[in-house]
Amino acid sequence: MGVASVIGIAALAAGTVCLTAGCSTLGYYAQAAGGHFSLLNKARPVPEWLADEKTAAPLKERLALSQRMRDFAVSELKLPDNASYRRYADLGRNAAVYNVVAAPELSLTLKTWCFPVVGCVGYRGYYDKADADSLAAELRSQGFEAVVQAIPAYSTLGKVPGDYFSDPLLNTFLRWQEGDLARLIFHELAHQVVYAKGDTMFNESFATAVERLGGERWMQQHASPTAREELARADQRRIDFRRLAMQARADLEAIYRDDTLSLDAKRAAKAERFARLRAEHAALRAGPWQGWTGYDNWFATANNASLGVMAAYNELVPQFERLYEREGRDFERFYAEVRRLAALPQAERRATLAR
Repeated sequence: MGVASVIGIAALAAGTVCLTAGCSTLGYYAQAAGGHFSLLNKARPVPEWLADEKTAAPLKERLALSQRMRDFAVSELKLPDNASYRRYADLGRNAAVYNVVAAPELSLTLKTWCFPVVGCVGYRGYYDKADADSLAAELRSQGFEAVVQAIPAYSTLGKVPGDYFSDPLLNTFLRWQEGDLARLIFHELAHQVVYAKGDTMFNESFATAVERLGGERWMQQHASPTAREELARADQRRIDFRRLAMQARADLEAIYRDDTLSLDAKRAAKAERFARLRAEHAALRAGPWQGWTGYDNWFATANNASLGVMAAYNELVPQFERLYEREGRDFERFYAEVRRLAALPQAERRATLAR
């Protein structure tokens, strides 16, 4: 699904702090707040789009589908019933925000940035890609490996009251295939249910678990056989992708932690492992994927930062799925238990979830 972002709520929360106490990153928060308000100002309630004769028929169909998914999120998945994803905005670009992710040359540990309300996260988001590219270049000059990721959606965590501040549907994801659209809506709404400050892996793995569980239920109950087949093919490619990426991540982590290797030996082993990763992708593309090129850019630019961020979205998902089963496949009970875990200190939270 890509990296989610909490840039909007971070900017809004931090603005007063910077203005009253002085802040070396005032410019960053200003662009974040300005970009967020620009996005919100473009949003109109879905009923207005549907009633507007100028709205193209395909857009009306997708908006109507999104609202059925939004209703399903409330009735079946017990996700928040509010104004989020009840409005739509066309941003005129292919991303809601651009995230910069960075890691050292011989480590998969992401560089973090800390913000009020949300705590520390392993990315820094910008609404202007040029700003994101500039930071990535600066980090590379400092010895980091960095990537700029185009993010289709982000959550403000439901922290700011009022319909105007609710998260809207965006052109950056509305036309995705049915299963992926449903999953994204469920994922972002899950962030409003539980958010553990400063624990990106816990938060994103939980939201990913909700998107998978909810998406499966939606597809079984509402999707056509064609849509289910389309999603199954995409999911198989995702499984293949995660298998390659996570194995490379594990191998590189072992290389970086091996104290018997010199720095030059680690660099050589790293280069060989990334070359093998790209060769494995090429074999998949030529074979089972039948020429499908959707992951080409990711593999071409893959580095420590790319692999480092993978864990946040996947590592704890099986544990959350087991917890859901333990709670009788009841979403309300599941959420209550996750909230209890989120209130614990991070080490205790992880240990309890693992058990």
